[in-house]
Amino acid sequence: MTSMSSATSRRTLAFKIAALFASAGFVTITGGLAQAAGSSAQSTTEIQIAQSETAPVTLPAPAVEAPPSLGSVDVSQLMAEGPLPDIVVGDPEAPVTIVEYASMTCGHCANFHVNSYPQIKKDYIDTGKARLIIREFPFDPRALAASMLARCTGDDAKRTAMVDVLMEQQDEWARAENASAALLKFAKLAGMSQDDFTGCLNDKELQRKVVETQERGQNEFGVNATPTFFVNGDKYSGALGPDEMAAVIESHL
Repeated sequence: MTSMSSATSRRTLAFKIAALFASAGFVTITGGLAQAAGSSAQSTTEIQIAQSETAPVTLPAPAVEAPPSLGSVDVSQLMAEGPLPDIVVGDPEAPVTIVEYASMTCGHCANFHVNSYPQIKKDYIDTGKARLIIREFPFDPRALAASMLARCTGDDAKRTAMVDVLMEQQDEWARAENASAALLKFAKLAGMSQDDFTGCLNDKELQRKVVETQERGQNEFGVNATPTFFVNGDKYSGALGPDEMAAVIESHL
């Protein structure tokens, strides 16, 4: 895996970050990267391809069965107050609750968030059928630092946006030679100063709470791999594809 280095990669990265952070209420990004992102956005066109009347009919794909549950936990215990407040994505009253334990440096977690989460969000979270709670389960110091940084960005929407960006651009910082410098770049794009960044990563109280969140997941709910999902208390593990996760959600509706 290679990190972004070309001008095109930088423009793409800046555009994605600007879009996510703007939707979460971040400050407007200024400077070369933001200007490049604007140019890229203005040059984007939509192409519609008309189909012939004689085009073959596409049959719907066979339904995917939900993978078997690996067990279940008491929902009241799962949803009890933990070391850090849960940040809910979606309707707090949704009938299906998905609790995901994730490590920010986990490739399978990034795979789920890039390839499955957007469709699940569109079909179930945005429609009020499900809600998502992501809990920290760092496996290494870089994951711990990224989790802390996401918590330091501000309100719930900004934390969610930072998690999305760090998952999408995982190779850019998780495998960088200098992880601190790479994470600082994301922090600055989110409107944080050098002092904000340093203060966040030196916050021993926040560090303790992130570690306690991991320990609670491991000791109370048997989490030993990431991503691990609890859907209305039923346990599933691995980077479930969008159809698999959809089947799991449907089985709990």
